[in-house]
Amino acid sequence: MATVDTGPSVHLTPPVGVRQKVRQIGPGLLAAATGVGAGDLVATMVAGAQYGTALLWAAVAGAVLKLALGEGVGRWHLASGTTLLDGWRRLGRWATTFFGVYIVLWGFVYGATAMSAVGLPLNALFGGLSVRYWAMIAGVAGLLLVWAQRYHAFEKFMTVLVLLKFVSVVSVAVLVTPDLGDLASGLVPRLPDGSTIYVLSLVGGVGGTITMAAYGYWMFAKGWRGTGWLSMMRLDNAVGYAMTGIFVVAMLVVGSTMLFGQDLTEGDDGLLTLGAALGETYGQWARLLFLVGFLAVTSSSLLGVWNGVSLMFADLTRAVRLPHGRAAEVGPGGAARADVTGAEPTREGYRAVAVERSLAFRGYLLWLTFPPMALLFIDKPFGLTLVYGLLGSVFMPFLAITLMLLLNSRRIAREGRSGWVSNGLLGAASVLFTALLVTDVAGRL
Repeated sequence: MATVDTGPSVHLTPPVGVRQKVRQIGPGLLAAATGVGAGDLVATMVAGAQYGTALLWAAVAGAVLKLALGEGVGRWHLASGTTLLDGWRRLGRWATTFFGVYIVLWGFVYGATAMSAVGLPLNALFGGLSVRYWAMIAGVAGLLLVWAQRYHAFEKFMTVLVLLKFVSVVSVAVLVTPDLGDLASGLVPRLPDGSTIYVLSLVGGVGGTITMAAYGYWMFAKGWRGTGWLSMMRLDNAVGYAMTGIFVVAMLVVGSTMLFGQDLTEGDDGLLTLGAALGETYGQWARLLFLVGFLAVTSSSLLGVWNGVSLMFADLTRAVRLPHGRAAEVGPGGAARADVTGAEPTREGYRAVAVERSLAFRGYLLWLTFPPMALLFIDKPFGLTLVYGLLGSVFMPFLAITLMLLLNSRRIAREGRSGWVSNGLLGAASVLFTALLVTDVAGRL
């Protein structure tokens, strides 16, 4: 398998001081940008239209739990010197088998979903073509951009999209002038009648699912290796999910102010309803501002998946070829001595070797882009949708539980193991996401 080194050719020293740390922020923004897509916009908009700001606390709780999960993913990569796929491989064949089935089915259905989500604002902004054909153009454009770019150019491009979507949606939230008293009261946990499913959706859906596991690959590509980078990782992760939390709160505010009391269908078209309401109330410039933010949200999510999940698939093809149970030796600072990740150990420590030009990476890119286009012409088959939904519900408890197993084991350096705060949050996430799984299964029977 052809590989290229996307990390720097020299060992990077963890930054010291606020200014140097701020300059290193990046992978967390990518994770946040990828994790918040059209589905999150729809969930928060519908919750706001149904219950106003009463469920604000659920959105905040979701961001906090995803922050804990993201920190766990990052800590595993830095403290073990290996990837999450290596950790799952050591837990047994069941883990890599589940993930292999999941990533293939997920990619097929999500590819169509992501392309359609980008096609909606493109159609609303420019017209000319139907949503279906704008979606196909978006998919091919994403393929070409990810195919051609290396990590550092990709990070800069995604950062621009993150800032664009953040500024546009927060500006719209300020424009609608929310009641600060209602906002404050929304931080008090309560369950209005019929709101349980919305609470579970907000807490469980905010900030991504499988895309969270891509965080460690982006850290390695940036050159972060070893436990000396733990504090930088935590700052980076916190900035990403703080922006996610603010973004989701802003969307909840806009939905509750503009659409409160309306019986919306939980579909992406509802976002266009919100854009139309903004245009009627404040003028077409407000509608255009929202649509630009909508486009930035969906585009960044598509590009992040095309890059990050393709990296995970390429790593999966490597990991499954290794003997199960083979453990890496962990040296000072969490540097992997054994060649367990397709990486090259050097005197400076762990040196990541990326797979952005490998057959597996580019093959999965093509899988995300072209086969799902068939779903743009026909309704999604019920059986496929059912299997995809069930696997999606399983992934988050799978991630939370396996992180608890890995981060409390001797597989990582002592300074990277979980303390009571991390264990408490990951335990809460495991219980919550298992409850979401049970709810989802019961709702489909």
